[in-house]
Amino acid sequence: MNSNSPNPSPSNTSETGSASSPGDLAAVLRHTGFGDAPLKTGVFGGPPPKLYRIGEIVDYVGVSRQTIHNYAIMGLLHEARWTTGGHRLFDEGVFHRLRMIAELKAHRKSMQEIRECFQRLDARQEAQTKS
Repeated sequence: MNSNSPNPSPSNTSETGSASSPGDLAAVLRHTGFGDAPLKTGVFGGPPPKLYRIGEIVDYVGVSRQTIHNYAIMGLLHEARWTTGGHRLFDEGVFHRLRMIAELKAHRKSMQEIRECFQRLDARQEAQTKS
């Protein structure tokens, strides 16, 4: 490459010509007050939680659609919402619950035992939410 040709790589300088770094950005955010407030969910408080369709869960976890459907019917998985088209939407907790189901199955627990375990877990969580 010719030393007289312009460098095609982007420079790491700001519009004023001074070098910028991630530390400089953090200092600016601290100075302006950004970064002091915790993130919240809501209208202006951060992104809403991600909801997953059954197909996405199948892609991530590797269980069948029918398995997800059966677990939901059995009460092992809870839908966070339904779309207007009638599709189930699950929150991130579905991945934890699927991992728990897989671990219990690996320990040779029957589906009835797994269902009873989840009923106790759900009842305990509901009681904690109310108090």
